[in-house]
Amino acid sequence: MAEGQSNPRMDLPPLIEFLDGRSVRTPGDWKERRAQIRSLLTQNFIGSFPSETPQIAGAEIVSDEIREDGSRRRRIRVTLTTRGRASFEMAIWAPKGEGPFPLLLTAPKDYQLLWAEDALARGYAVCLFPGVDSHHREKNYPGYEKVWETFRHEYPKASWTEISAKGWLASRCLDYLLSEESVVRIESKHIAIIGFSRYGKQAMIAAAFDTRIACVVARSPGSPASSPYRFTSRNSFAEAPADFPGQWFLPSLREFHGREHELPIDAHGWYALIAPRRCLIHTAHNDGSEPTFAAEKAYLEGRTIYRFLEAEQNLRIDYRAGGHGSVGPERISAADRKRNLDWIDLSFGRGSVRPEEFPEKLLHDFNWERWRDRQDDASLRVDQSAAVLDRLNWVLGETPKLLPEIDQPKFLTKEESALMTHDRWMPPDVRRVPIRFGDGVRGNLYFKAGITVPAPVVVWLHPYSYHSGYNEGYGVQGTTVYHRLAQEGYAVIAYDQCGFGLRLTEGTTFYDRHPRWSRLGRMVWDARAAVRFAVEGRGVAQSAIPQLDPDRVFLLGYSAGALTAMYTAALESRVAGTACFSGWTPMRLGTNQRLWKLHALAPRLGLYHGRESELPLDYEDIFQLVARRPCLLVTPKRDRFADPDAIAETIRRLRGERNTITWSAPDDINRFQADQHKIFLDWVRAVPAASTE
Repeated sequence: MAEGQSNPRMDLPPLIEFLDGRSVRTPGDWKERRAQIRSLLTQNFIGSFPSETPQIAGAEIVSDEIREDGSRRRRIRVTLTTRGRASFEMAIWAPKGEGPFPLLLTAPKDYQLLWAEDALARGYAVCLFPGVDSHHREKNYPGYEKVWETFRHEYPKASWTEISAKGWLASRCLDYLLSEESVVRIESKHIAIIGFSRYGKQAMIAAAFDTRIACVVARSPGSPASSPYRFTSRNSFAEAPADFPGQWFLPSLREFHGREHELPIDAHGWYALIAPRRCLIHTAHNDGSEPTFAAEKAYLEGRTIYRFLEAEQNLRIDYRAGGHGSVGPERISAADRKRNLDWIDLSFGRGSVRPEEFPEKLLHDFNWERWRDRQDDASLRVDQSAAVLDRLNWVLGETPKLLPEIDQPKFLTKEESALMTHDRWMPPDVRRVPIRFGDGVRGNLYFKAGITVPAPVVVWLHPYSYHSGYNEGYGVQGTTVYHRLAQEGYAVIAYDQCGFGLRLTEGTTFYDRHPRWSRLGRMVWDARAAVRFAVEGRGVAQSAIPQLDPDRVFLLGYSAGALTAMYTAALESRVAGTACFSGWTPMRLGTNQRLWKLHALAPRLGLYHGRESELPLDYEDIFQLVARRPCLLVTPKRDRFADPDAIAETIRRLRGERNTITWSAPDDINRFQADQHKIFLDWVRAVPAASTE
């Protein structure tokens, strides 16, 4: 069964539904389902906690300092009633006065101390708990990164991981702070936790398992926290179950690499345990660790629980421009910190922050029904007997006669390329020159230094990498495909497709501006412009580039990029060859919802929902045109988005008519790494130059 045929493959497991398919209808149902989700998360992600919670055996003030503003900073060592009387240290900051104070919990990583200082200035007490990651060190908080190991030895029967153990330690800090022995009086209903990146994961997990935490702010927590593996993994160049550091999550989680859809729960399960308490996910448009598409899909599913509990206003995803870390030496900017603390103030009814300052704004909120209402019925009619090109163009929609100018720098700036890490994997013998072509498309040309002969050209078309565009992120082996091809003597045209990378928000408003076109249509339009740049020189480069060979222009697409490549090759006769890695499975079997509903690439396909066998076009038709020239198709057998048997049947029929198709079906998952780069290089070297039609 392929993606789109069942919820486990295309959608996240519904939070409002039991594993056996029963719906949650009553508060009692929800209590039972919540327990089920809790169990699934511990079994699959973070392991089990100790069966009993230890008591406080004693507390000692290690240091005590009063600042000029009257605030007081103490170090407290707390001993627990474990078998070895294990202890840990925490830092407690309190404003001037007797309290009770609202409380902010955070681990004392250097950049998180900025939040702590700001919160203290707002009148919060701050608890710096021993949650520093084992890959970090903080010289002013020695040992805070390894206390968790002490407690792991105390409870050998618990299978907990580093992140869950440190969340547990945050709760043990609360045990002390809410006790009569505490040196600071805390408002028990006004407790928040905050964290960035790995500490954002930690904050969500701590809040999920301790209901005393009334508010959580997680800034760019990534996978598997705000970003489910179903929507990250290799086909989006984002984090997969093979990528997390060994101590963070259960080793068994890695077994789901490439079959993420088989997880009985995904990262969105944390929302079920946090609800109905306040939760803010603060993420960035081009966050290398947190694709907006994945984060938003998890948020929308989490919202179903908040709505069920009549607390929809308590959950928000909040976008910022930029990447994983904010611009500037502070990593987390003052503006970001203010917004994060404003959310906490709003949660606790403090200050002057209003709910409307945190509206729900989504980037991937495509509503097919709304799109359908804006269509002219006549334009949606298609002649099933028309030529394949006519039916193909019908899928792509109506190209506007004029595209408006985009207000942006002429070429990609140094800052934009730094944000997108275009040079991160650059070999010393490769050069990058910004280029511009088509209707405001900005990209880069990669080539080998010192090349003196006309260079064959590869147009690189990336996958569903909403956050990173054409740049490869997680999973790079040695170097990226565009750098590797450049080293081999190819000139590589690389750019972000519509709705991805630096063009992310272009996809958000696309159908408001072009209701009769399609995003796939725009992606093909841009790819054809890239071919014109290579063949005709229609475009400009910021500095000198080598001569390009107009007879050896190839399209290389992976996942979503494979769709762009095949449609472009069907329309563009000057392509010498086309390579498509993954990205497709026969649509007439009912497997096209990802294209028109989930990713909103080709909305017209949705007109045939429920009667896919009547679709006017399928990949067999497209490849009949693509195969006018050499074509490489690589369709791994364990691609969770495809039906390998249906693909094999399609190829069998095509091969009966064309001998230009090279097909490989390796026993592999959907990925595009060094092995796949080599497959392409071996094939492309043997392809003859194109002839003019």
